[in-house]
Amino acid sequence: MRVFEAVAAHRTATGAAAALGLAPSSVSEQLRTLERSLGTELFERAPRGMSLTPAGERLLPWSRRLLDQAEQARREVAATHARLRLGALEAIAATHVPAVLARLAEHRPDVETSLHTDTARDSLLGAVAAGALEAALILDAAGPLGELGFYLPPAPLDHLDLQDVPLSLVAAPTHPLAHATTLTREDLRGRRLLVDAPTCSFHLAGERLLGHAVDRIPTGGLTVTRACAEQGLGIALLPDFAIPDQLAAGTLARLPLTPPPLRLRLIWRADHTPLPDLHQVLRPIPT
Repeated sequence: MRVFEAVAAHRTATGAAAALGLAPSSVSEQLRTLERSLGTELFERAPRGMSLTPAGERLLPWSRRLLDQAEQARREVAATHARLRLGALEAIAATHVPAVLARLAEHRPDVETSLHTDTARDSLLGAVAAGALEAALILDAAGPLGELGFYLPPAPLDHLDLQDVPLSLVAAPTHPLAHATTLTREDLRGRRLLVDAPTCSFHLAGERLLGHAVDRIPTGGLTVTRACAEQGLGIALLPDFAIPDQLAAGTLARLPLTPPPLRLRLIWRADHTPLPDLHQVLRPIPT
């Protein structure tokens, strides 16, 4: 059932295998075994991915109910503690996740929490959709889930906003805009914006803030982007937690264009609340 849900979420055996930590061949074999046992095909297989057949669509809600019941039975029979497999983006693993874990440990010492980090948001969301993780911490824009502009798997996901993650537009003190007193999007037209991969939360935030007004220069991860900005290679949209030392040392200057903050969001399946009192435990996280 977990393999079935993962393939439904990722649309490929390779994507499902990555989310579940299995070999693609194992995913394909388990899926074929399930289909043989039911006597029907659950997926339409096409070069661009796999989509659910009508039989697969009928199985999907049953799959979640069966997995939830199996997990409940396992806990009751084994008399284990409540378990929370929590995923998190690596970009916030050191700066924001420890506070979440500390609050969980303080208010729910009976919960066994394990942390799983990943650089890819899609992998985390897919794992939550497939049931491989109970919840995940990601970055998003204010508004509905996925407002930042990223793909959502075909699963009923819910979320809780934990805190704001402020952003700043920065440049080296030698940059022509470093001493400007006011800035608009038009003032930045044609300027070089240093960016990470297109799926990066800060890259997506820059798309929302600046649109096509700037020339995007790929640089790599957060650390590389910051270092390139310090060398005067362009401006950068970075989270405030990544630049306090550089601002204090004067190697970066904050430009007078304030972007809206991102939100640290906890994501889980709406049809499977990971802990009944999770909202009360984690709301709010002090900043």
